[in-house]
Formats: sequence, C-alpha cells, structure tokens
Amino acid sequence: MDMKTAALRPLVCPVLIGRASYLEALVRLMEQACGGSGQTVLIAGEAGIGKSRLIIEATTRMTTPKAQALRPAVLILQGRCFEPDTALPYAPMLDALRSFLASRSPDEITHAFGPTTPELVKLLPELATLVPALTPSPLLEPEQEKRRLFQALTLFFTHLQAVGPLLLIIEDVHWSDEASLEFLLYLARRIASHPILLLLTYRSEQVYAGLARFLVGVDRERLATELTLSRLNSSEVAAMIRTIFALARPVPANVLEMIVPMTEGNPFFLEEMLKALLTAGEIEAREGTLELKPPRDADSGRVHLPRSVQLAVQQRLDHLSPDARHLLDLAAVAGRRFDFGLLQALTQRNETELVHLVKQLILAQLVVEESQDVFAFRHALTQQAVYADLLARERKALHRLIAQTMEHLYADAPEGHLGDLAYHFSAASAWADVLNYAQRAGEQAQSLYAPRAAIEHFTHALQAAHHLSLVPSPTLYRARGQMYETLGEFEQARADYEQALDAAGKAHDHLAEWQGLFDLGFLWTGRDYVRAGDYLQRALELARSMGNPSTLAHSLNRLGNWHANVEEPLEGQRYHQEALTIFQGLNDQRGLAETLDLLGVATSLGGDILASTRYYEQAITLWRALEDRQGLLSSLVFFAGRGTAYFTTTMVCLTTSGAECIRDGEEAIALGRQLRVRSDEAFAHLYLA
Repeated sequence: MDMKTAALRPLVCPVLIGRASYLEALVRLMEQACGGSGQTVLIAGEAGIGKSRLIIEATTRMTTPKAQALRPAVLILQGRCFEPDTALPYAPMLDALRSFLASRSPDEITHAFGPTTPELVKLLPELATLVPALTPSPLLEPEQEKRRLFQALTLFFTHLQAVGPLLLIIEDVHWSDEASLEFLLYLARRIASHPILLLLTYRSEQVYAGLARFLVGVDRERLATELTLSRLNSSEVAAMIRTIFALARPVPANVLEMIVPMTEGNPFFLEEMLKALLTAGEIEAREGTLELKPPRDADSGRVHLPRSVQLAVQQRLDHLSPDARHLLDLAAVAGRRFDFGLLQALTQRNETELVHLVKQLILAQLVVEESQDVFAFRHALTQQAVYADLLARERKALHRLIAQTMEHLYADAPEGHLGDLAYHFSAASAWADVLNYAQRAGEQAQSLYAPRAAIEHFTHALQAAHHLSLVPSPTLYRARGQMYETLGEFEQARADYEQALDAAGKAHDHLAEWQGLFDLGFLWTGRDYVRAGDYLQRALELARSMGNPSTLAHSLNRLGNWHANVEEPLEGQRYHQEALTIFQGLNDQRGLAETLDLLGVATSLGGDILASTRYYEQAITLWRALEDRQGLLSSLVFFAGRGTAYFTTTMVCLTTSGAECIRDGEEAIALGRQLRVRSDEAFAHLYLA
C-alpha cells in the first residue's frame, strides 16, 4: 500500500473533538429514554458541523455488548430528509418505515404493523404485497384522515417499544415537509411515558417558516432538549488533525495557518481539505507529523486551497476513472440518495460493472452504502458540489434522462414517484410532463392533507402551463386556492379563486364558473358577509340558467343560510323550501338531509323551535341511514338545544326532558371526539352548558 492510500484510510475520526460534553449529554438522554422517560432531542448546527457523527458515536455506545447486557436491546429506526422532500408528504416517515421493512420478514412486518396496517398502507403501498388479505380503511375528510394517520403512526412507534427501547432518528428536518413536522410535534407530545427517544437534526442556517413554527411549538411546550454544535477553535482543529493521522507530534504551525482560515472550524470542510491536499500531494504524513510539500518547480507556487468544499471535493474527483466520474454525475443529479436499479437502467451496465464503479466512489469516501439497493452521498455538501460542477446544459440533459428512465422503470406504479418525476422533468424544462406529474403530485399531497407540499406542486403545474402558453384549467387554480384557504392565507386563496373564475368564464365552462362564485362566496364569509352574499347571489343566478337541478338546489341552500345569518330567517326558509322540493324530486337523500338541517337552523333563528325540532328529527334519521357521522354530529348539536333555555324563553318550546337533550348533546360530543372535529365538540359543550 502506497503512502497516499495509507494516509487516506484513517480519515474517519474515532473521537469527537470538542464534542465530549455533547456526547455525554446525548448518551445520558438516551439512557433516560431507555428507562421509560421518553425524550425528544434536537441537534442543531450548520452543514458539516458534525451532527450525524455525534449521533453515530452515541448510538455506537448504546449498542455495545456491555450496554446491551444491562437492558433490552435498543431498536434504531432512522429516516432522512432530502432537499426535494419539502414537497413530498411524510417523506422522512416513509424513509424510516421503508428501512424497517427492508430488514424484516413478512411475518415480522404483519406483527409489527398490527392494527395500524389498514391505515398505513395508504402511506406505504408496498404493505399491500407483504400483508395478505389487507383491506385499507375507508377514506374520511382530509383533516380527519390526517388525524387518523397521526394516530396510526404513533401507535406503530409505541407498539415497537413493547419489545425494547426505540431510538427514532430523523435527520435534516430543515428539508422536511410540513405534514411530517406537524406529526413529529404530535409524537413528541405523546412519548413522555414510553421508552422512546425522538432525535431530530437540522441546519441552524436553514430554518424556514415550517421548521420555525415547529421549533416554536416544541419550545413553548418544553418538549425537547436542544444541543447546538458550534465550530471548532484552532486548538480543536489541531487535535482533530492529530487524531485523524495518529500523529505523535503537534501539527506544524504553517499547516494550521493554512488550514484553519480555509475551513473555519467546520469538521466536514476540514476533512475534505485534508483529503484534497493528500490527493494532490500538497501535504504528507511523515515521522509522526505533517509536512507541507515544496513547490514542484521554481515557477509554480504552492497550489492555493479553495475556501469552499465544492473545490475541495473537485480536487478528489480528478482521481476517479472517467466511468466512475460519469456515474457520480448521474447520482448527483438523481439526488442525495440513489437507487442501484435506477443507476443500472441509466447506464445500461451489467451488475458486475456497476458494482465495480460504485466501489470506486465508496473507496473515495464520496458515497456510502445504506442497503443492498440504496446508496447515498456521504454528505449533502458532496452531492451539491458535484452537481454544481456540471454545466447547466449537462444538468438539464441528465435530469431529462433520469425522468424518462424513472417514467419507464416505474410505469406500473408511478404513484410513489410523482414528486420526483415532476422535479426532474421541471429541471429538464419538459413542461408538458411537468404539468402532468406536478398536478398529480399536488392532488396526492392534497389527499394526504399536506397543503404546503400541494401548493408547491400546483404552482409548478401552473408555471408549466405558462411555459406551454396554455390557459391553466380552473380546476388547477381552484385546487391551489383550496390549499391556501386551508392554511388561512386569505389573499392567496382569493387570487386563485378569482383566477379560476376568470379561466372558467373564458372557457365558457358554466359549471366551473358556478364553482368559482361558490368558492368566493364561502371564502368571503370569513371577511365580509356583504361581499359573500353578492357572490352567492351570482352563483344562484347562474345556476338557474344552467338547467342542473342539483346545482340549483345547492345554491339555494347556501344563499338561504346566508339570509338566515344576516337576521333574515324567513327569507332563508323560502330558499331552503325551494331546495327541499328539488331534492325530493331527485330523490337525493344526502341533499335532503343537508336541506332539513339548514331548515332547522333557519326556523330556530326565526323563533319556531317546534318546526326546527321536526326538521332536525328528519335530518338525523337520514344521517343515520346514510351512515354520515359528520352530518349527524352537526344536527345533533343543534337538536340538543330544543328544550327550554335562557335564549328560548320568549318562544314556544317542545315539551322534552333535560335528560333527552343531554343524551343527544353527549352523543354529539362523542362523535366530535371520534372524528377529531374539535370545533363541533366545543359547540356541543356550549349547548349542554
């Protein structure tokens, strides 16, 4: 073995220089969690500061034979976030779950997922092939579906700790989607009595809005311990260099004077610079110390070291074979993590050839093997440096190649790759494909109640339509507007609904135009009831001209409810009665139930409690027959107020017992808890009080 190879080999530092106190603190928190006091730990710091290495060292200590002999073995489950994951709902959760699946037999998987399987199969479709006779649970409304998914994920993780302590690690949450962050906050609130350590890392220089909200929530509720890693000082840099090279003597001052300003105390930068210097022959380990090599000739001065890790990595890339370098370029464009099967399809190489090339990348300490089929760049900065070294034209061509290859490779099951396909086609400026996949990815995110991710995908789809000189469909604007409305971002929602209305008008799509007026009417009820009424009136006028009875009946109900809420209950009843007649003619049971419920509201506000009660009784009967618990909940809340109370003392009330009203109100409360509809649950409490 030559000196360069021998010197490169020990560049994995066995000691965390300047991190001893952090390491002891983290191990102590892990032990507390193993003892049943669940913990959430945040590790923060800039890119390359040593967050991952700290975790590796701590988990290594926790899994030594000596440590395992004192308590049950620790189960480590790890997920990572990557830059494109901000638009991929539950990406780190999927990563963790898939790593769990990869090392388990079908029987172990069936036992581990247990009662959560029908719910988690919606998130993890491959479960369907591993668990026989699996039937997914029925879909609920988006908010309820999200809550049920949160409960299922929490149950899965708490079930795992039944056989031993669980260490759940999610790295780089600064790239996490908002749905995952919301779930992690939900989980952090529920692990205090379980032997679970939730360990999250993030880059302190990349705290975006979603992560900021998560950190505020964690801090406000005092749910986590945070460890913030700082840069190494000069003496710590010297100690790290001595440890890496096992030097018997101190690092020469001229070496430190060159390296410390360049690396600025960042451990990753330091290692990359040292590797670059070794590879270029600029330094050499000799006789227990490091030596700077003299210039090659009188005219060539010492190579000036770059400040950025990009150039440090670049110097090492020059020593790869052309085929290995091409493979690395493909991998960098594919992303931080890449699949062996995808690389094989891209390169058309046989397995033996491809394994040989991947080994070159591993030996160069650029890539690590995560599993039999999955590899990843050793650090995100490495991938970014390789990617940045490509010309824009090269990147664009490779993105197109990867997208087309993925499209062919996953033709039978594209649902799990919609976000990646949209991303690569977008980077390739293949706008027709972006329009297709980004819209589908947005709809997928919408169904998983991940509004931020959905907005990002819908925005990409709208941008693609612009590049294609197409007028975007009203449906696309409406979908994004719904997500903005969900997030309470009124102006953005209003703008999208108005765009949808305008696009529908230009396309002479009367149904979409009616929907746009309807959406704007609903949106403005939270800001300006007069403007809301204007839109709802226009929607009704359009519905009367369309010849669609169902659309007309829904418009009548909305405008009728608007009149009831502006203290015109008799006018509201007139609209509802017209709608009732239409739904009766259509034999539309759901429409009838909705109308009877609204008539109950209008007659109650009009002072006719007896009529209101009759309408609610009919609505409740229909809701039960339809097995619609959401509708039943709404009707039961108001129905519970049919008895004598302070706000009905001037009205004729139904002769009924307080016990009956309490019974119906408590049923409403129970339904609110089951469906996680907290507003209706609170309203039921108000009526009972």
